[in-house]
Amino acid sequence: QVQLVESGGGLVQAGDSLRLSCAASGRTFSTYAMGWFRQAPGKEREFVGRIIWSTSSTYYAGSVKGRFTISRDNAKNTVYLQMNSLKPEDTAVYYCAAATPTGNYNLWGQGTQVTVSS
Repeated sequence: QVQLVESGGGLVQAGDSLRLSCAASGRTFSTYAMGWFRQAPGKEREFVGRIIWSTSSTYYAGSVKGRFTISRDNAKNTVYLQMNSLKPEDTAVYYCAAATPTGNYNLWGQGTQVTVSS
């Protein structure tokens, strides 16, 4: 059973940077990709980006492209979301999720709150 634990959220000012971590424990060999999502109050959950575990290939939503970077540390079974030039509209609960080879995100972390003040 794989478990995902996010950390690194907090309160920052606009223009600041923050790095989120997602640590995976358990049997992770079946994970194809790791994704980051976010959900702001009153809004639907939004895709942020993903990284393919074996190749480190990344893909980002247009709203964060150029500001956010996803990376991974195989030795630590950890995926990171580096967020730069944060904006108040980036305020949300951020979740990491593990995807199967079919692209189904079937395992989610508990989320970490990111609040960006103007």
